[in-house]
Order: sequence, then C-alpha cells, then structure tokens
Amino acid sequence: MLMPKKYISHRANLYKKDPNRENKLRYINEVISQGFDCEIDLWLMEDKLFLGHDMPDVEISYKNILELKNNLWIHCKNLELLTFFTKIKENNLNYFWHQKDDFTLTSMNYVWTYPGKKVSSNSVIVDLFHTVRLEEEVFGICSDNIFEVKEIYN
Repeated sequence: MLMPKKYISHRANLYKKDPNRENKLRYINEVISQGFDCEIDLWLMEDKLFLGHDMPDVEISYKNILELKNNLWIHCKNLELLTFFTKIKENNLNYFWHQKDDFTLTSMNYVWTYPGKKVSSNSVIVDLFHTVRLEEEVFGICSDNIFEVKEIYN
C-alpha cells in the first residue's frame, strides 16, 4: 500500500474542522507533539506576525515560528508576508501562497496540490474530506482529521 511520508494537520485540527483550535499556538504545539506537521495561516501586519485564516487573529512571534519551522507548512495570507519571507534567505521556512490554484510550489520545492488534481512523488495533497485514495506515491497529505488519514494509510 502506498503511504505518504508526511501527515500534515490543517490549521492544527486533529479530528475534524474545529474553528476554536485553528491557528492557535497551543494546538499547533499539540499537533507537532503528536508527531504530525502543521499547516498554518500566517499574516504580516504592521511588522507583526499573526495567525488566522480569514483575517489576522492571534499574534505570534517570529521566534516561535523559527522554533517550530521543521514541522510547519506556512500559508502566507498576504503579499507583505510572502515578500518578507523571500527577503530572508537563512530562515529555511517552508512557505507558500495559494488560493484555488491547482498547484503551488512551496519555498522548499514541494508541490502543494489542490484536491482532485494530478499528483507526483513531491506532492502534498490537500484532502479535507478523505476522498482521495492514493494510486501513486505522494510526499504528504494535509487534512482536518489527520488521525483518520494516518489510519487509512497505515
């Protein structure tokens, strides 16, 4: 059976879409301590970083981001953040911008892949509803119920 190398929690959700958990540092740390990576939504506003999906919500320090960087997939939510990250070469952060693009290349050269699109061995599939059944190797899967996804493929 095909198995992804990475299981990525979507916005720090573990079992379902839960707006109370999403993009909160406490839950991001919990997800990582459970052995998963975490996709987060991040904004840069007035030289400060904020977590939040539809708008900047909770301030987070750059130091926190750097401490967690090995397990983060950072969805840049505004051009200011994307520009900021592109100017800092030594940070080794894995970040990307997308809306409903079929594919987006992350800063670490992974192909962030919209649901239902063709995949490669370097793809991370966004599968929020567990409709995908792997027919070829992928790098990772991002889901709101990452425990269920891991059960499916283990």
